[in-house]
Amino acid sequence: MSQPDIDGRPDSDEVKTAAAATTVDESGPSYLTVTNTISSWVFTLDHKRIGLMYLIGVLFMFLLGGVFALLVRTELFSPLAMITPLFADTAEAQADLYNKWFTTHGAIMVFLVIIPGVPAALGNFILPLLLGAKDVAFPRLNLGSFYLWVIGAIFFVYVLFSGGIDTGWTFYTPYSAESGTAVIPALIGVFILGFSSIFTGLNFIVTIHKMRPKGMTWFKMPLFLWATYSTAVIQVLATPVLGITLLLLILERTLGIGIFDPRNGGDPVLFQHFFWFYSHPAVYIMIVPPMGVVSELIATHSHKRIFGYTYIAFSSVAIAIFSFLVWGHHMFTSGQSTTMSIIFSGITFSVGIPSAIKVFNWLATMYKGAIVLNTAMLYGISFIFLFTIGGLTGLFLGVLSIDAHLHDTYFVVAHFHYVMMGSGLVGFIGGLHHWWPKITGKMYDEFLGRIGCILVFIGFNLTFIPQFVMGSLGMPRRYYTYADKFEVYHQLSTVGAYVMAAGFFLTAYYLIQSLISGKKAPMNPWGGNSLEWHTPSPPPLENFHSVPDATDPYDYEGLEYDPATGNYATKRTG
Repeated sequence: MSQPDIDGRPDSDEVKTAAAATTVDESGPSYLTVTNTISSWVFTLDHKRIGLMYLIGVLFMFLLGGVFALLVRTELFSPLAMITPLFADTAEAQADLYNKWFTTHGAIMVFLVIIPGVPAALGNFILPLLLGAKDVAFPRLNLGSFYLWVIGAIFFVYVLFSGGIDTGWTFYTPYSAESGTAVIPALIGVFILGFSSIFTGLNFIVTIHKMRPKGMTWFKMPLFLWATYSTAVIQVLATPVLGITLLLLILERTLGIGIFDPRNGGDPVLFQHFFWFYSHPAVYIMIVPPMGVVSELIATHSHKRIFGYTYIAFSSVAIAIFSFLVWGHHMFTSGQSTTMSIIFSGITFSVGIPSAIKVFNWLATMYKGAIVLNTAMLYGISFIFLFTIGGLTGLFLGVLSIDAHLHDTYFVVAHFHYVMMGSGLVGFIGGLHHWWPKITGKMYDEFLGRIGCILVFIGFNLTFIPQFVMGSLGMPRRYYTYADKFEVYHQLSTVGAYVMAAGFFLTAYYLIQSLISGKKAPMNPWGGNSLEWHTPSPPPLENFHSVPDATDPYDYEGLEYDPATGNYATKRTG
Protein backbone atom coordinates (compact mmCIF):
# COMPACT_ATOMS: atom_id res chain seq x y z
CA MET A 1 0.00 0.00 0.00
CA SER A 2 1.21 3.49 -0.82
CA GLN A 3 2.10 5.36 2.34
CA PRO A 4 -0.06 8.45 2.98
CA ASP A 5 1.24 11.61 4.54
CA ILE A 6 -0.10 13.23 7.68
CA ASP A 7 -3.16 14.53 5.86
CA GLY A 8 -4.22 11.05 4.93
CA ARG A 9 -3.10 11.33 1.31
CA PRO A 10 -0.11 9.64 -0.30
CA ASP A 11 2.72 11.73 -1.62
CA SER A 12 2.34 12.47 -5.30
CA ASP A 13 5.50 10.65 -6.32
CA GLU A 14 4.31 7.55 -4.53
CA VAL A 15 0.90 7.45 -6.09
CA LYS A 16 -0.30 5.41 -9.02
CA THR A 17 -3.89 5.77 -9.99
CA ALA A 18 -5.72 2.67 -8.85
CA ALA A 19 -7.88 0.59 -11.05
CA ALA A 20 -11.55 0.44 -10.43
CA ALA A 21 -11.40 -3.20 -9.62
CA THR A 22 -13.20 -2.77 -6.33
CA THR A 23 -15.44 0.03 -7.50
CA VAL A 24 -19.04 -0.58 -6.58
CA ASP A 25 -21.97 0.94 -8.40
CA GLU A 26 -23.03 3.70 -6.04
CA SER A 27 -26.06 4.64 -8.06
CA GLY A 28 -29.43 4.26 -6.40
CA PRO A 29 -30.73 5.35 -3.01
CA SER A 30 -28.91 4.78 0.24
CA TYR A 31 -30.50 3.65 3.50
CA LEU A 32 -30.91 7.36 4.34
CA THR A 33 -32.90 8.26 1.23
CA VAL A 34 -34.69 5.09 0.11
CA THR A 35 -37.74 6.22 2.13
CA ASN A 36 -37.99 9.41 4.09
CA THR A 37 -41.28 9.46 5.96
CA ILE A 38 -41.58 9.66 9.73
CA SER A 39 -43.18 6.22 9.89
CA SER A 40 -40.34 4.71 7.85
CA TRP A 41 -37.99 5.74 10.65
CA VAL A 42 -40.25 5.05 13.62
CA PHE A 43 -41.07 1.51 12.48
CA THR A 44 -37.86 0.73 10.63
CA LEU A 45 -36.29 -2.71 10.91
CA ASP A 46 -33.07 -1.59 9.22
CA HIS A 47 -30.18 -2.00 11.62
CA LYS A 48 -28.47 1.09 10.15
CA ARG A 49 -31.39 3.39 10.89
CA ILE A 50 -31.79 1.87 14.36
CA GLY A 51 -28.08 2.38 15.00
CA LEU A 52 -28.36 5.99 13.81
CA MET A 53 -31.32 6.64 16.12
CA TYR A 54 -29.37 5.10 18.99
CA LEU A 55 -26.46 7.38 18.09
CA ILE A 56 -28.59 10.52 18.14
CA GLY A 57 -30.14 9.54 21.47
CA VAL A 58 -26.79 8.66 23.07
CA LEU A 59 -25.21 11.92 21.91
CA PHE A 60 -28.14 13.93 23.27
CA MET A 61 -27.85 12.21 26.66
CA PHE A 62 -24.09 12.80 26.53
CA LEU A 63 -24.80 16.51 26.19
CA LEU A 64 -27.21 16.38 29.13
CA GLY A 65 -24.82 14.41 31.33
CA GLY A 66 -21.99 16.74 30.34
CA VAL A 67 -23.98 19.78 31.46
CA PHE A 68 -24.34 18.29 34.93
CA ALA A 69 -20.62 17.47 34.98
CA LEU A 70 -19.82 21.13 34.28
CA LEU A 71 -22.23 22.21 37.02
CA VAL A 72 -20.41 19.95 39.49
CA ARG A 73 -16.97 21.17 38.45
CA THR A 74 -18.06 24.82 38.51
CA GLU A 75 -19.43 24.39 42.03
CA LEU A 76 -16.14 22.84 43.17
CA PHE A 77 -14.01 25.68 41.77
CA SER A 78 -14.03 27.14 45.27
CA PRO A 79 -14.65 25.62 48.72
CA LEU A 80 -17.33 28.29 49.07
CA ALA A 81 -20.66 27.84 47.35
CA MET A 82 -20.38 29.00 43.72
CA ILE A 83 -23.59 28.45 41.78
CA THR A 84 -25.84 26.39 44.06
CA PRO A 85 -26.99 29.63 45.81
CA LEU A 86 -28.64 30.57 42.51
CA PHE A 87 -30.99 27.61 42.91
CA ALA A 88 -31.24 27.01 46.69
CA ASP A 89 -31.42 29.31 49.73
CA THR A 90 -30.02 27.29 52.63
CA ALA A 91 -26.67 25.53 52.95
CA GLU A 92 -28.43 22.20 53.42
CA ALA A 93 -30.50 22.68 50.26
CA GLN A 94 -27.40 23.68 48.35
CA ALA A 95 -25.58 20.54 49.48
CA ASP A 96 -28.61 18.43 48.50
CA LEU A 97 -28.66 20.07 45.07
CA TYR A 98 -24.98 19.24 44.59
CA ASN A 99 -25.73 15.61 45.45
CA LYS A 100 -28.47 15.57 42.82
CA TRP A 101 -26.15 17.03 40.18
CA PHE A 102 -23.38 14.45 40.54
CA THR A 103 -25.91 11.61 40.84
CA THR A 104 -27.66 12.68 37.64
CA HIS A 105 -24.34 13.08 35.85
CA GLY A 106 -23.14 9.63 36.87
CA ALA A 107 -26.39 7.78 36.18
CA ILE A 108 -26.88 9.33 32.74
CA MET A 109 -23.30 8.81 31.65
CA VAL A 110 -23.13 5.19 32.81
CA PHE A 111 -26.56 3.81 31.93
CA LEU A 112 -27.55 5.99 28.95
CA VAL A 113 -24.26 6.89 27.27
CA ILE A 114 -21.22 4.69 27.81
CA ILE A 115 -22.96 1.29 28.18
CA PRO A 116 -25.04 1.64 24.98
CA GLY A 117 -22.57 3.90 23.11
CA VAL A 118 -20.41 1.45 21.20
CA PRO A 119 -22.50 -1.76 21.38
CA ALA A 120 -25.92 -0.32 20.62
CA ALA A 121 -25.08 2.73 18.46
CA LEU A 122 -21.93 1.87 16.52
CA GLY A 123 -22.41 -1.89 16.92
CA ASN A 124 -25.90 -1.85 15.46
CA PHE A 125 -24.72 0.01 12.41
CA ILE A 126 -21.40 -1.71 11.77
CA LEU A 127 -21.78 -5.32 12.94
CA PRO A 128 -23.91 -6.63 10.03
CA LEU A 129 -21.71 -4.74 7.55
CA LEU A 130 -18.61 -6.40 9.00
CA LEU A 131 -20.33 -9.75 8.47
CA GLY A 132 -21.53 -8.97 4.97
CA ALA A 133 -25.08 -9.55 6.22
CA LYS A 134 -28.27 -7.70 5.33
CA ASP A 135 -29.29 -7.18 8.95
CA VAL A 136 -29.05 -8.56 12.46
CA ALA A 137 -30.62 -11.92 13.25
CA PHE A 138 -33.73 -10.45 14.94
CA PRO A 139 -34.60 -7.04 13.42
CA ARG A 140 -37.86 -6.63 15.39
CA LEU A 141 -36.11 -7.43 18.66
CA ASN A 142 -33.51 -4.85 17.67
CA LEU A 143 -36.17 -2.17 17.22
CA GLY A 144 -37.76 -3.20 20.51
CA SER A 145 -34.39 -2.83 22.26
CA PHE A 146 -34.12 0.73 20.99
CA TYR A 147 -37.57 1.69 22.24
CA LEU A 148 -36.83 0.15 25.62
CA TRP A 149 -33.77 2.41 25.74
CA VAL A 150 -36.00 5.39 24.86
CA ILE A 151 -38.48 4.49 27.61
CA GLY A 152 -35.63 4.16 30.12
CA ALA A 153 -34.32 7.58 29.04
CA ILE A 154 -37.82 9.07 29.49
CA PHE A 155 -37.88 7.83 33.08
CA PHE A 156 -34.60 9.63 33.74
CA VAL A 157 -35.94 12.83 32.17
CA TYR A 158 -38.99 12.46 34.43
CA VAL A 159 -36.64 12.19 37.42
CA LEU A 160 -35.07 15.52 36.45
CA PHE A 161 -38.46 17.25 36.40
CA SER A 162 -39.63 15.63 39.63
CA GLY A 163 -36.89 17.02 41.82
CA GLY A 164 -33.92 14.80 40.92
CA ILE A 165 -32.22 11.96 42.77
CA ASP A 166 -29.42 12.21 45.34
CA THR A 167 -28.33 8.62 46.04
CA GLY A 168 -25.30 8.48 43.75
CA TRP A 169 -25.39 6.36 40.59
CA THR A 170 -24.74 3.22 42.67
CA PHE A 171 -28.03 3.55 44.62
CA TYR A 172 -26.31 2.31 47.79
CA THR A 173 -28.54 1.18 50.62
CA PRO A 174 -29.71 2.02 53.20
CA TYR A 175 -29.77 5.61 51.95
CA SER A 176 -31.50 4.74 48.67
CA ALA A 177 -34.20 2.96 50.71
CA GLU A 178 -34.81 6.13 52.74
CA SER A 179 -34.18 9.00 50.33
CA GLY A 180 -37.16 11.22 49.68
CA THR A 181 -36.10 11.89 46.09
CA ALA A 182 -37.39 10.18 42.91
CA VAL A 183 -35.56 6.90 43.54
CA ILE A 184 -38.27 4.52 42.29
CA PRO A 185 -38.65 6.14 38.81
CA ALA A 186 -34.86 6.06 38.43
CA LEU A 187 -34.75 2.38 39.44
CA ILE A 188 -37.53 1.56 36.98
CA GLY A 189 -35.62 3.42 34.25
CA VAL A 190 -32.44 1.43 34.91
CA PHE A 191 -34.48 -1.80 35.06
CA ILE A 192 -35.95 -1.12 31.61
CA LEU A 193 -32.53 -0.16 30.22
CA GLY A 194 -31.29 -3.54 31.45
CA PHE A 195 -33.78 -5.34 29.21
CA SER A 196 -32.61 -3.23 26.26
CA SER A 197 -29.02 -4.28 26.97
CA ILE A 198 -29.93 -7.98 27.31
CA PHE A 199 -31.91 -8.06 24.06
CA THR A 200 -29.11 -6.30 22.18
CA GLY A 201 -26.59 -8.81 23.54
CA LEU A 202 -28.74 -11.81 22.56
CA ASN A 203 -29.22 -10.38 19.08
CA PHE A 204 -25.51 -9.89 18.54
CA ILE A 205 -24.57 -13.36 19.82
CA VAL A 206 -26.96 -15.05 17.40
CA THR A 207 -25.97 -12.74 14.54
CA ILE A 208 -22.26 -13.49 14.91
CA HIS A 209 -22.90 -17.21 15.28
CA LYS A 210 -25.32 -17.66 12.41
CA MET A 211 -24.74 -14.91 9.85
CA ARG A 212 -21.03 -14.99 9.12
CA PRO A 213 -20.37 -15.26 5.36
CA LYS A 214 -18.82 -18.31 3.79
CA GLY A 215 -15.12 -18.34 4.49
CA MET A 216 -15.28 -16.12 7.59
CA THR A 217 -14.23 -18.46 10.36
CA TRP A 218 -13.91 -17.29 13.96
CA PHE A 219 -10.27 -16.45 13.45
CA LYS A 220 -10.91 -14.47 10.28
CA MET A 221 -13.39 -12.11 11.90
CA PRO A 222 -12.53 -8.46 12.51
CA LEU A 223 -11.47 -7.97 16.12
CA PHE A 224 -14.37 -5.61 16.70
CA LEU A 225 -16.65 -8.64 16.35
CA TRP A 226 -14.65 -10.54 18.98
CA ALA A 227 -15.00 -7.61 21.36
CA THR A 228 -18.72 -7.25 20.62
CA TYR A 229 -19.32 -10.97 21.12
CA SER A 230 -17.49 -11.00 24.47
CA THR A 231 -19.45 -7.95 25.57
CA ALA A 232 -22.75 -9.51 24.53
CA VAL A 233 -22.05 -12.52 26.76
CA ILE A 234 -21.48 -10.18 29.71
CA GLN A 235 -24.70 -8.29 28.91
CA VAL A 236 -26.77 -11.47 28.87
CA LEU A 237 -25.29 -13.07 31.99
CA ALA A 238 -24.66 -10.10 34.29
CA THR A 239 -27.53 -7.68 33.63
CA PRO A 240 -30.30 -9.89 35.13
CA VAL A 241 -28.53 -9.71 38.50
CA LEU A 242 -28.85 -5.92 38.47
CA GLY A 243 -32.50 -6.17 37.43
CA ILE A 244 -33.33 -8.48 40.33
CA THR A 245 -31.40 -6.26 42.76
CA LEU A 246 -33.29 -3.14 41.70
CA LEU A 247 -36.63 -4.97 41.99
CA LEU A 248 -35.71 -5.99 45.54
CA LEU A 249 -34.88 -2.36 46.36
CA ILE A 250 -38.21 -1.21 44.91
CA LEU A 251 -40.00 -3.83 47.05
CA GLU A 252 -38.13 -2.63 50.11
CA ARG A 253 -39.13 0.98 49.50
CA THR A 254 -42.76 0.23 48.71
CA LEU A 255 -43.56 -2.64 51.10
CA GLY A 256 -41.04 -2.08 53.88
CA ILE A 257 -39.52 -5.56 53.45
CA GLY A 258 -36.18 -5.88 55.25
CA ILE A 259 -33.91 -7.01 52.44
CA PHE A 260 -31.13 -4.44 52.65
CA ASP A 261 -32.25 -2.27 55.59
CA PRO A 262 -30.54 -3.47 58.82
CA ARG A 263 -33.37 -2.03 60.95
CA ASN A 264 -35.69 -4.58 59.40
CA GLY A 265 -33.25 -7.45 59.47
CA GLY A 266 -31.66 -6.69 56.10
CA ASP A 267 -28.02 -6.41 55.07
CA PRO A 268 -26.79 -3.32 53.16
CA VAL A 269 -23.56 -5.12 52.26
CA LEU A 270 -25.67 -7.68 50.38
CA PHE A 271 -26.80 -4.87 48.06
CA GLN A 272 -23.15 -4.02 47.38
CA HIS A 273 -22.40 -7.64 46.47
CA PHE A 274 -25.37 -7.81 44.11
CA PHE A 275 -24.69 -4.39 42.60
CA TRP A 276 -21.00 -4.92 41.93
CA PHE A 277 -21.53 -8.47 40.66
CA TYR A 278 -23.23 -6.69 37.76
CA SER A 279 -21.47 -3.36 37.77
CA HIS A 280 -17.91 -4.58 37.52
CA PRO A 281 -18.77 -6.69 34.47
CA ALA A 282 -20.59 -3.54 33.31
CA VAL A 283 -17.24 -1.76 33.42
CA TYR A 284 -16.15 -4.13 30.67
CA ILE A 285 -19.42 -3.64 28.79
CA MET A 286 -18.22 -0.05 28.65
CA ILE A 287 -14.56 -0.74 27.82
CA VAL A 288 -14.28 -3.97 25.75
CA PRO A 289 -16.25 -2.67 22.72
CA PRO A 290 -14.06 0.46 22.51
CA MET A 291 -11.06 -1.89 22.67
CA GLY A 292 -12.48 -3.59 19.58
CA VAL A 293 -12.86 -0.17 17.94
CA VAL A 294 -9.24 0.69 18.71
CA SER A 295 -8.04 -2.58 17.16
CA GLU A 296 -9.71 -1.50 13.91
CA LEU A 297 -8.38 2.07 14.17
CA ILE A 298 -4.78 1.08 14.85
CA ALA A 299 -4.62 -1.53 12.09
CA THR A 300 -6.45 0.49 9.42
CA HIS A 301 -4.72 3.81 10.00
CA SER A 302 -1.31 2.16 10.38
CA HIS A 303 -2.01 0.30 7.13
CA LYS A 304 -0.43 -2.75 8.68
CA ARG A 305 -1.68 -6.21 9.54
CA ILE A 306 -2.74 -6.40 13.16
CA PHE A 307 -0.02 -7.86 15.35
CA GLY A 308 -1.00 -10.80 17.56
CA TYR A 309 -4.54 -11.26 16.21
CA THR A 310 -5.19 -14.44 18.19
CA TYR A 311 -3.90 -12.96 21.43
CA ILE A 312 -6.08 -9.85 21.07
CA ALA A 313 -9.11 -12.01 20.30
CA PHE A 314 -8.61 -14.32 23.27
CA SER A 315 -7.81 -11.39 25.56
CA SER A 316 -11.35 -10.07 24.95
CA VAL A 317 -12.73 -13.45 26.04
CA ALA A 318 -10.38 -13.51 29.06
CA ILE A 319 -11.50 -10.04 30.15
CA ALA A 320 -15.14 -11.17 29.91
CA ILE A 321 -14.39 -14.17 32.15
CA PHE A 322 -12.35 -12.20 34.69
CA SER A 323 -15.06 -9.52 34.86
CA PHE A 324 -17.31 -11.87 36.86
CA LEU A 325 -14.62 -12.70 39.42
CA VAL A 326 -13.39 -9.37 40.76
CA TRP A 327 -16.44 -7.48 42.06
CA GLY A 328 -15.20 -7.73 45.63
CA HIS A 329 -12.33 -5.29 45.08
CA HIS A 330 -14.95 -2.52 45.36
CA MET A 331 -15.66 -3.72 48.90
CA PHE A 332 -12.27 -4.01 50.59
CA THR A 333 -13.44 -1.58 53.31
CA SER A 334 -16.96 -3.01 53.65
CA GLY A 335 -16.09 -5.58 56.30
CA GLN A 336 -15.85 -8.63 54.04
CA SER A 337 -13.50 -11.38 55.23
CA THR A 338 -9.75 -10.89 54.92
CA THR A 339 -9.48 -14.16 52.99
CA MET A 340 -11.99 -13.02 50.37
CA SER A 341 -10.29 -9.64 50.08
CA ILE A 342 -6.93 -11.34 49.42
CA ILE A 343 -8.52 -13.56 46.76
CA PHE A 344 -10.24 -10.62 45.06
CA SER A 345 -7.00 -8.64 45.18
CA GLY A 346 -5.07 -11.42 43.45
CA ILE A 347 -7.69 -11.85 40.72
CA THR A 348 -7.76 -8.07 40.21
CA PHE A 349 -4.08 -8.13 39.32
CA SER A 350 -4.79 -10.97 36.87
CA VAL A 351 -7.17 -8.71 34.91
CA GLY A 352 -4.17 -6.60 33.96
CA ILE A 353 -2.69 -9.44 31.90
CA PRO A 354 -5.22 -9.52 28.99
CA SER A 355 -5.40 -5.72 29.06
CA ALA A 356 -1.61 -5.46 28.80
CA ILE A 357 -1.66 -7.98 25.93
CA LYS A 358 -3.94 -5.66 23.97
CA VAL A 359 -1.79 -2.59 24.58
CA PHE A 360 1.40 -4.45 23.61
CA ASN A 361 -0.08 -5.73 20.37
CA TRP A 362 -1.52 -2.34 19.43
CA LEU A 363 1.90 -0.74 19.88
CA ALA A 364 3.54 -3.59 17.95
CA THR A 365 1.06 -3.02 15.13
CA MET A 366 1.98 0.64 14.95
CA TYR A 367 5.71 -0.16 14.89
CA LYS A 368 7.04 0.57 11.38
CA GLY A 369 3.51 1.03 10.12
CA ALA A 370 2.49 3.64 7.54
CA ILE A 371 0.70 5.65 10.22
CA VAL A 372 -1.75 8.34 9.19
CA LEU A 373 -2.25 10.85 11.99
CA ASN A 374 -5.83 11.68 11.11
CA THR A 375 -8.52 12.36 13.69
CA ALA A 376 -9.61 8.76 14.15
CA MET A 377 -6.02 7.59 14.66
CA LEU A 378 -5.33 10.38 17.16
CA TYR A 379 -8.29 9.18 19.20
CA GLY A 380 -6.94 5.63 18.96
CA ILE A 381 -3.53 6.73 20.26
CA SER A 382 -5.22 8.80 22.97
CA PHE A 383 -7.14 5.71 24.02
CA ILE A 384 -3.92 3.70 24.50
CA PHE A 385 -2.38 6.45 26.62
CA LEU A 386 -5.43 7.06 28.80
CA PHE A 387 -6.31 3.39 29.18
CA THR A 388 -2.77 2.63 30.29
CA ILE A 389 -2.97 5.27 33.03
CA GLY A 390 -6.41 4.02 34.05
CA GLY A 391 -5.20 0.43 34.20
CA LEU A 392 -2.00 1.14 36.09
CA THR A 393 -3.77 3.27 38.71
CA GLY A 394 -6.25 0.44 39.15
CA LEU A 395 -3.37 -1.72 40.37
CA PHE A 396 -2.85 0.71 43.28
CA LEU A 397 -6.47 0.21 44.29
CA GLY A 398 -6.07 -3.56 44.05
CA VAL A 399 -3.48 -3.53 46.85
CA LEU A 400 -5.30 -3.96 50.17
CA SER A 401 -3.02 -1.72 52.22
CA ILE A 402 -3.05 1.10 49.66
CA ASP A 403 -6.80 0.85 49.04
CA ALA A 404 -7.42 1.42 52.74
CA HIS A 405 -5.95 4.91 52.22
CA LEU A 406 -7.30 5.66 48.74
CA HIS A 407 -10.79 4.19 49.04
CA ASP A 408 -13.54 6.78 48.52
CA THR A 409 -11.07 9.51 47.66
CA TYR A 410 -10.68 11.48 44.44
CA PHE A 411 -8.01 8.98 43.42
CA VAL A 412 -10.86 6.54 42.73
CA VAL A 413 -12.77 9.23 40.83
CA ALA A 414 -9.78 9.87 38.58
CA HIS A 415 -9.11 6.17 38.02
CA PHE A 416 -12.76 5.56 37.20
CA HIS A 417 -12.87 8.37 34.66
CA TYR A 418 -9.62 7.32 33.00
CA VAL A 419 -11.10 3.88 32.41
CA MET A 420 -14.70 4.84 31.67
CA MET A 421 -14.41 8.18 29.94
CA GLY A 422 -10.78 8.42 28.94
CA SER A 423 -10.98 4.97 27.41
CA GLY A 424 -14.63 4.05 26.86
CA LEU A 425 -15.84 7.42 25.63
CA VAL A 426 -12.66 8.30 23.72
CA GLY A 427 -12.85 4.91 21.97
CA PHE A 428 -16.49 5.61 21.10
CA ILE A 429 -15.63 9.03 19.62
CA GLY A 430 -12.70 7.51 17.71
CA GLY A 431 -15.01 4.89 16.23
CA LEU A 432 -17.54 7.59 15.38
CA HIS A 433 -14.90 9.44 13.35
CA HIS A 434 -13.66 6.22 11.74
CA TRP A 435 -17.09 5.19 10.52
CA TRP A 436 -18.61 8.66 10.09
CA PRO A 437 -18.04 8.64 6.29
CA LYS A 438 -19.72 5.24 6.09
CA ILE A 439 -22.65 6.27 8.30
CA THR A 440 -23.36 9.66 6.74
CA GLY A 441 -21.65 9.56 3.34
CA LYS A 442 -19.84 12.80 4.25
CA MET A 443 -16.25 13.72 5.12
CA TYR A 444 -15.54 16.01 8.05
CA ASP A 445 -12.85 18.69 8.41
CA GLU A 446 -9.68 16.83 9.42
CA PHE A 447 -7.93 19.96 10.66
CA LEU A 448 -10.74 20.82 13.05
CA GLY A 449 -10.96 17.15 13.98
CA ARG A 450 -7.33 17.09 15.11
CA ILE A 451 -7.79 20.34 17.07
CA GLY A 452 -10.87 18.88 18.76
CA CYS A 453 -9.03 15.69 19.71
CA ILE A 454 -6.09 17.64 21.13
CA LEU A 455 -8.42 19.83 23.22
CA VAL A 456 -10.23 16.76 24.57
CA PHE A 457 -6.93 15.04 25.39
CA ILE A 458 -5.38 18.06 27.12
CA GLY A 459 -8.59 18.96 28.92
CA PHE A 460 -9.14 15.41 30.12
CA ASN A 461 -5.67 15.05 31.62
CA LEU A 462 -5.86 18.54 33.16
CA THR A 463 -9.16 17.53 34.75
CA PHE A 464 -8.18 14.23 36.30
CA ILE A 465 -4.42 14.23 36.97
CA PRO A 466 -4.94 16.80 39.78
CA GLN A 467 -7.60 14.47 41.18
CA PHE A 468 -5.03 11.68 41.52
CA VAL A 469 -2.87 14.07 43.54
CA MET A 470 -5.57 15.39 45.86
CA GLY A 471 -6.97 11.88 46.29
CA SER A 472 -3.59 10.64 47.46
CA LEU A 473 -3.56 13.59 49.90
CA GLY A 474 -6.88 12.49 51.36
CA MET A 475 -9.54 14.52 49.52
CA PRO A 476 -12.76 12.46 49.85
CA ARG A 477 -15.09 12.15 46.90
CA ARG A 478 -18.75 13.26 46.80
CA TYR A 479 -18.07 16.17 49.17
CA TYR A 480 -19.84 19.49 48.60
CA THR A 481 -16.98 21.51 50.10
CA TYR A 482 -13.37 20.89 51.02
CA ALA A 483 -10.29 22.12 52.88
CA ASP A 484 -8.49 25.14 51.43
CA LYS A 485 -5.34 23.11 50.63
CA PHE A 486 -7.25 21.29 47.87
CA GLU A 487 -8.49 24.47 46.16
CA VAL A 488 -5.74 24.74 43.54
CA TYR A 489 -6.27 21.12 42.47
CA HIS A 490 -10.01 21.66 42.09
CA GLN A 491 -9.41 24.84 40.11
CA LEU A 492 -7.07 23.05 37.70
CA SER A 493 -9.63 20.26 37.38
CA THR A 494 -12.43 22.70 36.62
CA VAL A 495 -10.38 24.55 33.99
CA GLY A 496 -9.57 21.20 32.39
CA ALA A 497 -13.27 20.30 32.29
CA TYR A 498 -14.05 23.48 30.35
CA VAL A 499 -11.16 22.86 27.93
CA MET A 500 -12.49 19.35 27.35
CA ALA A 501 -16.01 20.72 26.84
CA ALA A 502 -14.63 23.13 24.23
CA GLY A 503 -13.15 20.14 22.39
CA PHE A 504 -16.48 18.33 22.42
CA PHE A 505 -18.41 21.38 21.22
CA LEU A 506 -15.88 21.86 18.42
CA THR A 507 -16.37 18.20 17.48
CA ALA A 508 -20.13 18.67 17.38
CA TYR A 509 -19.67 21.76 15.18
CA TYR A 510 -17.56 20.18 12.45
CA LEU A 511 -19.56 16.94 12.39
CA ILE A 512 -22.80 18.88 11.94
CA GLN A 513 -21.07 21.11 9.39
CA SER A 514 -20.01 18.02 7.44
CA LEU A 515 -23.67 16.99 7.11
CA ILE A 516 -24.48 20.38 5.58
CA SER A 517 -21.51 21.09 3.33
CA GLY A 518 -19.08 18.21 3.76
CA LYS A 519 -17.44 16.55 0.77
CA LYS A 520 -19.03 13.30 -0.40
CA ALA A 521 -17.29 10.34 1.14
CA PRO A 522 -15.77 7.71 -1.14
CA MET A 523 -16.42 4.05 -0.54
CA ASN A 524 -13.10 3.46 1.21
CA PRO A 525 -11.50 6.73 2.41
CA TRP A 526 -9.14 5.15 4.98
CA GLY A 527 -7.81 2.13 3.12
CA GLY A 528 -9.60 -0.49 5.23
CA ASN A 529 -10.23 -4.01 3.99
CA SER A 530 -13.03 -5.26 6.24
CA LEU A 531 -16.34 -5.73 4.48
CA GLU A 532 -17.96 -2.41 5.42
CA TRP A 533 -15.43 -0.70 3.11
CA HIS A 534 -16.63 -2.82 0.18
CA THR A 535 -20.00 -1.10 -0.06
CA PRO A 536 -20.98 2.49 -0.96
CA SER A 537 -20.93 5.34 1.57
CA PRO A 538 -23.64 5.49 2.87
CA PRO A 539 -24.66 1.86 2.26
CA PRO A 540 -27.79 0.90 0.36
CA LEU A 541 -30.79 -0.46 2.23
CA GLU A 542 -29.70 -4.07 1.64
CA ASN A 543 -26.08 -3.18 2.67
CA PHE A 544 -24.49 -4.79 -0.39
CA HIS A 545 -25.59 -4.86 -4.04
CA SER A 546 -24.41 -8.46 -4.19
CA VAL A 547 -23.36 -11.01 -1.59
CA PRO A 548 -19.74 -10.17 -0.68
CA ASP A 549 -16.99 -12.71 -0.32
CA ALA A 550 -15.22 -12.93 3.01
CA THR A 551 -11.95 -11.03 3.00
CA ASP A 552 -8.92 -10.91 5.22
CA PRO A 553 -9.85 -7.76 7.17
CA TYR A 554 -6.22 -6.90 7.89
CA ASP A 555 -4.68 -7.43 4.46
CA TYR A 556 -3.85 -3.97 3.16
CA GLU A 557 -1.19 -4.88 0.61
CA GLY A 558 -3.56 -5.06 -2.32
CA LEU A 559 -4.95 -1.56 -1.90
CA GLU A 560 -3.77 1.66 -3.49
CA TYR A 561 -4.93 5.24 -3.20
CA ASP A 562 -6.65 6.93 -6.12
CA PRO A 563 -6.18 10.73 -5.90
CA ALA A 564 -8.91 11.34 -8.43
CA THR A 565 -11.64 9.89 -6.22
CA GLY A 566 -10.11 9.99 -2.73
CA ASN A 567 -10.75 6.26 -2.58
CA TYR A 568 -8.60 3.21 -1.89
CA ALA A 569 -9.09 0.46 -4.45
CA THR A 570 -7.45 -2.74 -5.59
CA LYS A 571 -4.11 -2.24 -7.29
CA ARG A 572 -4.00 -2.50 -11.05
CA THR A 573 -2.63 -5.84 -12.16
CA GLY A 574 -0.91 -6.61 -15.42
